Amino acid sequence: MKLSAIISLIIFTSVESLSAQNAYVRLGQQAFMDGNFKAAVKQLEKACMVDTTNANAYWMLGYSYYHSENYRKSIAAFTKVIFINPVDATAYYYRARAKGFLGKDTYLSPSERERHLLGAIFDLTKAVAIDPGEAIKCYQTRGIAYREYGVFKLAPGATFDKVRGINSLKASVADLEKVLQNNPDRSDISSLIELSKEKLATATGHH
Repeated sequence: MKLSAIISLIIFTSVESLSAQNAYVRLGQQAFMDGNFKAAVKQLEKACMVDTTNANAYWMLGYSYYHSENYRKSIAAFTKVIFINPVDATAYYYRARAKGFLGKDTYLSPSERERHLLGAIFDLTKAVAIDPGEAIKCYQTRGIAYREYGVFKLAPGATFDKVRGINSLKASVADLEKVLQNNPDRSDISSLIELSKEKLATATGHH
């Protein structure tokens, strides 16, 4: 085959692939906007197979997996977003949310649960560092993640660590108090703080 013919074939194939990818992204985005996340997943999976560098498609896929309660695949998709764009704070935030759900899954091994709970805290800390403007939202979610980890470490078993459990509960209170300072009228945050303080009092014997 002549070189010119080969080049023409490559260009045609690239255009055809781009067209297919755009169609999948477009259909996936429409389903995403409609809140039909299972349909969005089907289209966005195809889009990401055609183009493994499309951070936007992976982000929508990760979010769609998250709302379809497929947390492992959500984590994988947001990990891909972070690989492509390491300063996407929202990818860290939603990856943390997905890790938080897995961290509460009692069907997982204690070591795997701990890995996910710590991973959620790490991701939220990273999100704050990247985008301080989103700090309040992250502090709220991280405050809950710290409480979950504290309760996990104070539970009887191989992973029991009283010091780390207490320190995590203290960190939970500190994060949630930052949120309340920003908006003193939030009764939901006051309730979360009281819950963390109650867990802390029980752990320290001051209940």
